[in-house]
Amino acid sequence: MWPDFLPDIGYNAALVASGAGLLGIAAGVTGTFLFLRKRALVSDAISHATLPGVALAFIVMVALGGDGRSLAGLMAGSALSAGAGLLCVSWLTRRTRLTEDAAIGAVLSVFFGAGIVLLTIIQSMSAGRQAGLETFLLGATAGMLRADALVIAAGGALALAAALLLRRPMILAGFDPEFAAASGLNLARIDLAMMGLVMAVTVTGLKIVGLILIVALLIIPPVTARLWSDRWDRVTALAGVIGGAAGVIGALISASAPALPTGPIIVLTGFAAFAVSLLLSPRRGLLATGLRRLRLRRRVHLHQGLLALAQNQPVYEDFTRRILHREGLIRPDGVPTEAGRARAGRALLDERRWQLLRANPEEEAAAARYDGLTRIETVLTPDQIARLDRRLKPERLA
Repeated sequence: MWPDFLPDIGYNAALVASGAGLLGIAAGVTGTFLFLRKRALVSDAISHATLPGVALAFIVMVALGGDGRSLAGLMAGSALSAGAGLLCVSWLTRRTRLTEDAAIGAVLSVFFGAGIVLLTIIQSMSAGRQAGLETFLLGATAGMLRADALVIAAGGALALAAALLLRRPMILAGFDPEFAAASGLNLARIDLAMMGLVMAVTVTGLKIVGLILIVALLIIPPVTARLWSDRWDRVTALAGVIGGAAGVIGALISASAPALPTGPIIVLTGFAAFAVSLLLSPRRGLLATGLRRLRLRRRVHLHQGLLALAQNQPVYEDFTRRILHREGLIRPDGVPTEAGRARAGRALLDERRWQLLRANPEEEAAAARYDGLTRIETVLTPDQIARLDRRLKPERLA
């Protein structure tokens, strides 16, 4: 399962990392559809609703004389509990005046509180091996068995396959639900399928990430991927890659330091990718946004400075004077250079052309592109500009 070209990290760690990687890919891809549908908080209710199911499954398995910590049994219990929580959210939203976020908050707190009470009861039980059950809160890979890793990997792979199979109706429902409904798609069924996938990923990731933080693995990868692309197919693929990388790296770090809970390490790894993307993304990153604002500010000051020079007005703003001087448009004493006079004349002519264009109702479409900085040559043809120039008085062209 572990690629041969990667360093040998031990069989168990490789097994856990592979399972976490598949889980991260499934969470990233599934979370993309949830993110587009603007229902990310529902995953929080689903994850917290799994806790009473885990505790009840443990109690039932111990009562039947079995191993209370069987991962398959605990996952089955958590799935039933999460399904009940999802139905409660849906019922409260449809049948009461509660909004969806209020219903999510109510279900989340009630189910999580019930789970904590049941865990307290379990701690007082004499039968069963309850030690380690609390790792489902934050996740842990220490002591994970091969069978557990295979169950997680298989669950992640099945959830990923189902998400890819249903991607087109879920994408359509996310981008344009009205068009999806008009096209004959049943939005209720699509939402149910989407929530089912989220529930499958949540239940599968309980052992590794933990129920408190699995929601982060569903949300952080698509949000990070959205910073890099506007195309849904690329966002989906990037979210899967980011989620998978966070799962593998976080699981390996946690396996090398068993005292560290796995869930927070995976979440912090994913957050590191988000922080880097938020800073360096070429279109939506903070660095790119700051540079665009600086360039815009510089263009505004330069344009205003040129208009002032063209009308023989003094330039008082220090920043504007520095820009004009750096461009060679004025001397240190503020007197315009020859290049400055020529460029200022062009700026004033352009401004008057825009004024004429904006006063003509027939040119409303072209005039709508006026922002005070756009060159009119990029909007009108030479013939149109020539017609505008003939309407300007000769003395105003000087």
